[in-house]
Amino acid sequence: MIQGKTAIVTGGSRGIGAATAKKLASLGANVAVIYAGNEAAANDVCTICRDSYGVKAEAFQCDVADFAQTKETVAAIKDTFGTVDILINCAGITRDKLLAMMREDDFDAVIATNLKGTFNMIRQCCSIFIRNKGGSIVNVSSVVGLTGNAGQCNYSASKAGIIGLTKSTAKELAAKNIRCNAVAPGFIDTDMTSVLSDSVKENINAQIPLKRMGSSEEIANSVYFLAGDENTYITGQVLNVDGGMLM
Repeated sequence: MIQGKTAIVTGGSRGIGAATAKKLASLGANVAVIYAGNEAAANDVCTICRDSYGVKAEAFQCDVADFAQTKETVAAIKDTFGTVDILINCAGITRDKLLAMMREDDFDAVIATNLKGTFNMIRQCCSIFIRNKGGSIVNVSSVVGLTGNAGQCNYSASKAGIIGLTKSTAKELAAKNIRCNAVAPGFIDTDMTSVLSDSVKENINAQIPLKRMGSSEEIANSVYFLAGDENTYITGQVLNVDGGMLM
């Protein structure tokens, strides 16, 4: 159960993050929605959480790649909610290009948001979890962090790094009753995939045993599975939610 607990969801204004915030709220968790730039979308998610599920929900603007900003934001969330029990790291960006064409800033920006941003948030929350004598962290990686993908060396590297970060964090913090796991989605119907042409989507679906992309809500269900109190003997694991791609 997570009723009455407080969860931080980064990248919570859209896609998997928004679906996760709503899922946790539907089960009684208060939610702090962190967004990078779309304040209106983040506020819409909070309004749904409050009006539909009767929980406390507030939006916080933060560039998760900025260590100082994450420190200030987590402190503000703690002041607003009293504590933090769950951290869900969904924030992520893509800047896809073939390796030979990729600029340094394309690589650096993706690593900074996806990987360093995940580290920053864990770093700022872990002291709260230690004082609370427990906590749960779920990081959103990707199937391409396990397989690699042409045109996504930056994104694949960031998501592979998240897996290593997840396992190391789990080993370091297990003695403090703090769990850390990851979800590795396959192709999900979000803003990131909406730009693909119909022919590309058809080709992708043909490679997936279930013959379709997943939904944000399906990933949110998996995030809750790892974050909730029903599965407190699971830590350091990567749950593939990919329609059977890596079967």
